[in-house]
Amino acid sequence: MHSAPGILLVQGLFGESTHLPDVVHCETIAVRSSLHDWELAPHRHGRLHQVVLVLRGSGMAQLEGRHVPFGDDAVINVPPGAAHAFRFAPGTEGFVVTLADEILDLILAGAGDVRHLLAQPEVCAAHPDMAAIAQGIWSEFNGLGGARALVLRGLCATLLGLCARQLASQGAGGAAQRDGAGLLQRFEALLEERFLAHWGVADYARALSISPTHLSRVVRAAYGMPASQRISARLVREARRRLAYTDLRVATIAYDLGFADPAHFSRVFASATGVSPRAFRQRLEQPRDGAGAAP
Repeated sequence: MHSAPGILLVQGLFGESTHLPDVVHCETIAVRSSLHDWELAPHRHGRLHQVVLVLRGSGMAQLEGRHVPFGDDAVINVPPGAAHAFRFAPGTEGFVVTLADEILDLILAGAGDVRHLLAQPEVCAAHPDMAAIAQGIWSEFNGLGGARALVLRGLCATLLGLCARQLASQGAGGAAQRDGAGLLQRFEALLEERFLAHWGVADYARALSISPTHLSRVVRAAYGMPASQRISARLVREARRRLAYTDLRVATIAYDLGFADPAHFSRVFASATGVSPRAFRQRLEQPRDGAGAAP
């Protein structure tokens, strides 16, 4: 796979901007990879989760430094922050389904261990129903049907659920524990529980019985950012979600997120996104059903 040694590209895709994306982005494997001789250099997406479904063809996936071959009827799970690269055999057929983390939070709310399973970058056999579901996502994504967003969320939820089921049957979670990813999983689970309490790195490290330095080292290796930034990003992500999907006043959102001062909330949000909470919401005041997303 063509890339300079030690160079890891951090790619911006449709969900990695100041705007929230469409419910999902769906494209064929050929659309992007054929433009690059069917090879995609190592890179990571900080805020995007991708499910790559290979229907026919073969190739090699590079996931966090591991080289894993794949063939027909394979699914490749790529969680946010995971370094990955692909080499496809020319003519490989399939779909790439991409979801931003705000949408992922909506879909996985209350899903329990599913989130931990989907945090594993892995290749496994595709569930027999995945092809039809991916085709349905492709059709809805490119269509203008009524209740489009609702249908897309339902289809994506099913795709993620089946992906998690396949990962579990392959024992991906256990393998990840043996590889040392258990600590990262425990941190992410704790982050989901405590981010509204505004815990700092030292608080999470203490709860995990490790040093803050070690926690930051593990998080940086996985996501390319220090633990403090990962913690802040989770809080900002929740703010983005509430600004986009509720009618709550900005001040109310600030207090609900644990900020004592709405002005402080606005400064934190603007520093992370480049726009104020009000400006962010104003940019979203347009119909989302039927709106496409830039690839």
